[in-house]
Amino acid sequence: MAAMNTFSAAISFAQSHEIPWPRYPAADPTHWGVHHDDPPPFNVLRGPVHPRGGVSGVIRVRGEEVATWGEPDRADQTFSVAKTYLALLAGIAHARGLLEPGEKVSKRLPGIGFDSPHNRAITWEHLLTQTSEWQGECFGMPDQVEHYRRVSHDPKPPQGRKGELRPLREPGTYWEYNDVRINQLSLALLHLFRGPLPEVFLESVLRPLGGGRDFRWEGYDDAWVEIDGQRMPSVPGGTHWGGGVTINARDQARIGQLLLDGGAHEGRQLVPREWVLRMHEPCAVAPFYGRLTWLNRDARLFAHASRASTFMLGAGGHLVWIDPENQAVVVARWLDGAHTAEFVRLVTQALAR
Repeated sequence: MAAMNTFSAAISFAQSHEIPWPRYPAADPTHWGVHHDDPPPFNVLRGPVHPRGGVSGVIRVRGEEVATWGEPDRADQTFSVAKTYLALLAGIAHARGLLEPGEKVSKRLPGIGFDSPHNRAITWEHLLTQTSEWQGECFGMPDQVEHYRRVSHDPKPPQGRKGELRPLREPGTYWEYNDVRINQLSLALLHLFRGPLPEVFLESVLRPLGGGRDFRWEGYDDAWVEIDGQRMPSVPGGTHWGGGVTINARDQARIGQLLLDGGAHEGRQLVPREWVLRMHEPCAVAPFYGRLTWLNRDARLFAHASRASTFMLGAGGHLVWIDPENQAVVVARWLDGAHTAEFVRLVTQALAR
């Protein structure tokens, strides 16, 4: 109870600043999700979406849960927080000898979209840092849909209108937040594991952590492939066009704790420690970003968070904050993004007590 009181100001603030999306997607479709900003005909949902809960969250300090609010056991879609889950899966693939970060994707996976002269140079590292400049269509969605996309934490000034064709750069030389390319990474990982990524994630990460209840990772209606004679979904790394990860806040906190603990849980190394450390190293051309993880090294992302802090961020007000200096993991869901910085300040203030 004392710990809950410590964070009461931050919790009250979060609860009074819910994102203004409707709780039922069908109730007011034009104010739910992010696909409306895409150029037609790509501004539509392609996968399932679900009613959401209200503001909720979990705080863990030194491995112990010290505060919760809302419905921490309710499984909701989490949008681009799932990108970091792809980075974890890539780390597991690396541990199994299935990929080397600097290796060209086309070397192991010919015939899935990396064979053109431009795409042949793309490495796993490029995909994991969003610097691949991959060109093509992933299940009918062209990479151009995300050209000139700017998300709230991207420090680059706007350079063009979203969806306008722009000149491509050499892989590894330009950072762009691009969900089509993320989905292409997911497709590549599916071909590496040769089995559905949701099953790999459950078996390799969530269940060993004691989680996985009501967890789902859903694909688009038409995003299916056949591997070794088995038909399986290729899942997206977010919920931009529907689908994606549905998970509860406690499981998000468990995953955050795994990262805080260097990929280990109860003496078992689920993800290589070296891989987790590299996830939190800055990308050469985008020092605010690691491997599908947001960094705070210059305190630009959140001024009041420690510079060692790293973040998983998703549309709809989803935040998983890992703070090594305070040995803390903070999960917040459906928090209005315009007020996230103040929530972070209040939590930081509470952690300092």
